[in-house]
Amino acid sequence: VRAAASDAATAAAKKLLIKHVTIIGGGLMGAGIAQVAAASGHTVVLVDQSDEILKKSTKGIEESLKRVTKKKFADQPEAGVEFIKKTLKNLTTSTDAASVVHSTDLVIEAIVENLEVKNELFKTLDKFAPEHTIFASNTSSLQITKMANATTRQDRFGGLHFFNPVPMMKLVEVIRTPMTSQKTFESLMDFSKAVGKSPVSCKDTPGFIVNRLLVPYMMEAVRLFERGDASKEDIDVAMKLGAGYPMGPFELLDYVGLDTSKYIIDGWHSLEPNNPLFAPSPLLNKLVEEKKLGKKTGEGFYKYK
Repeated sequence: VRAAASDAATAAAKKLLIKHVTIIGGGLMGAGIAQVAAASGHTVVLVDQSDEILKKSTKGIEESLKRVTKKKFADQPEAGVEFIKKTLKNLTTSTDAASVVHSTDLVIEAIVENLEVKNELFKTLDKFAPEHTIFASNTSSLQITKMANATTRQDRFGGLHFFNPVPMMKLVEVIRTPMTSQKTFESLMDFSKAVGKSPVSCKDTPGFIVNRLLVPYMMEAVRLFERGDASKEDIDVAMKLGAGYPMGPFELLDYVGLDTSKYIIDGWHSLEPNNPLFAPSPLLNKLVEEKKLGKKTGEGFYKYK
């Protein structure tokens, strides 16, 4: 009996049921994660530096929820209104991260892609969050291990890489470092499923799965164009019609932002300077220098009205 009770206790100790979530960063990604977490019944606190930013985030979440309910509750408008009301009830905002993490099960960081800034944040929150709280970063390109090492909870630290736009994209990459415990990993997998996503697991390797394959592919397309082997238009058409991709590599680069792609490739190049897949592109560097960053600035590889 004692052995059976011990086994049951061990099984119970394996996972943490995540109910309360704190999301740091009210930008597109943070707001999107807050939305799906609140919509799936989690208690969510969204944190950013000012009430102004948070008001904008909340408004964006409301608009996004309206779009979701139009599809989800097409024949039940009343149920749609109730769904929005219930979701927003699960969501609160704050400008003081340290004061709201004391009762949270999971902290998800979705701030600027800068390792020093992220480490500073995690170091501070580590002092205020309870012992059981799991920390996770939504980074797409930085090492999770380096962030975990800024805290005293390396075993309760992992990556949760959501994709933009969060409410629509089904994928989450769950990243485990060499120190991430099995309990933490399983809890993060369960949370990803609970918010309606399909999680995949990956070790803490540059770019994880998607970006590790996608960024070198886009860079290779730029090199193909730089060498004059094919026009950017033909490369885009070829990949859409020949590989079935929804966007060609140049369309995707413009959509993602040339500055973002340059930032990622520069970071990886500094980690592995001899890896030809991570070699910088003179053309990409030139466009970023000229502030032609893609769709968001009206011009990148293509011009936008």
